Amino acid sequence: MLTVTDDRYARPAIGFTRRDFLQVGSLGAGGFTLADLISMEAISTNDRVASRDERHQGSDRRSVIMICNLGAPSQLDTFDPKPEAPREIRGPFSTIQTASPEIFLTEILPQHAAIAEKFSIIRSCYHNAPALHDVGWQYLQTGRYSTGSWQSPHVGSVASYLKEKRAGLPPFVVLPARRDAGRDPRADQQTGRFLGKAYDPLVLNDDPSLPHFSGAERNVPPSLGTVKLDRRQKLRSVVESSLSQFEKSESATQLGSHGEAAFRLISSPEARAAFDLANEPDAVRDQYGRSRFGQSCLLARRLIEAGVRFVTINTFLNIETEITWDVHGTHPFASVEEMKSLIAPMYDQGYATLIRDLEERGMLNDTLVCNLAEFGRTPMINSAGGRDHWTKCWSVGFAGGGVQGGRIVGKSDALGGSPIERPVSPPEILATIYHSLGIDIEHPLPGPDGSSFPLVDGQAQPVMELFA
Repeated sequence: MLTVTDDRYARPAIGFTRRDFLQVGSLGAGGFTLADLISMEAISTNDRVASRDERHQGSDRRSVIMICNLGAPSQLDTFDPKPEAPREIRGPFSTIQTASPEIFLTEILPQHAAIAEKFSIIRSCYHNAPALHDVGWQYLQTGRYSTGSWQSPHVGSVASYLKEKRAGLPPFVVLPARRDAGRDPRADQQTGRFLGKAYDPLVLNDDPSLPHFSGAERNVPPSLGTVKLDRRQKLRSVVESSLSQFEKSESATQLGSHGEAAFRLISSPEARAAFDLANEPDAVRDQYGRSRFGQSCLLARRLIEAGVRFVTINTFLNIETEITWDVHGTHPFASVEEMKSLIAPMYDQGYATLIRDLEERGMLNDTLVCNLAEFGRTPMINSAGGRDHWTKCWSVGFAGGGVQGGRIVGKSDALGGSPIERPVSPPEILATIYHSLGIDIEHPLPGPDGSSFPLVDGQAQPVMELFA
């Protein structure tokens, strides 16, 4: 993989990390192989293109913005308040009315409340796997709980494999970086896995809220093997260096016969413009918020608008070096008060602005925006004033992409601890995303052992109540 390092820029990732979190690198470092992207054109269309759902008009135009909330938001403190429950269950936040008569939220999400008619919430998600971030992360993004030696591909990689490529930009992008996988390989689930490197995402590996950020300086060929550049060397000079010089390098050789085309594609004016937030008015950037998450939401909108099919935004990257939704209440984790004062305002602003912006541009119906999490939090507040891991019930949200807004699907019990109506598993969440894209969930994937199997585990079906 190509690794471009630069130590000039370091600051708290969204203004409140536990320690300095260095966001450096190049667009795509360690991610999508553009040579493989171009090579895919030689693969038979019949082998790659999914069966279309004729009932779902417009699905061929559909794209996805998948927001992954590392740490797992507390359902009781956000999307599923229980105002009648005892204080140790309901928590410290009051419940507020929203723009939808069906939806009530807590006071920490006022901008969500103002646009509640634009999104719908599933309040009955659950799984029976271990209550570990890495396990939930893997299950949520692949639709398969894997304990074996091989892992299933990310939903964005599957979409790249099954849907025809759109010209000019890669089909799958991860912002602002992959989650820090740490010691557990299950954590790194945003890749093509057994589908191959050709279906890995293009990974930004940078913080778009930093003053130095410019997509025009980030478009260098990814996944070329480990190449370390001089830290003083400007990235623009890498992009603008002569192609003939680049092709003499060992990295260019690793690109294969499509190396030149790959380099030209990633350094094209169209690609550079799509990633360049300097093209956005300051007022628009301010509306999204100058946080890492807010600017990632804005960049996601630009990429979808330019033709990218699937964008994943990781709200956080590391549960131990950042304050995240992991509100255990003790160091190094967040407290409920920090969730209210730091996490929720950043998230509320970025998400609500994204939905409004997509609608104003006529893009919302063609863009499915998913708010997902690996699990929920315990109904009972712990002795530190926080909440711990809980897989038995949590909430996720969907907007656009054919979803009807302002609805609640499923119901949790009086404590927010168990589904009592319409339980929904991670495979059903993934099936819902595939449905919006017009992908037949029965379409087989070629397994690593030569076998084939459907896209998601079990008998999972889309949550059709969101679309009716």
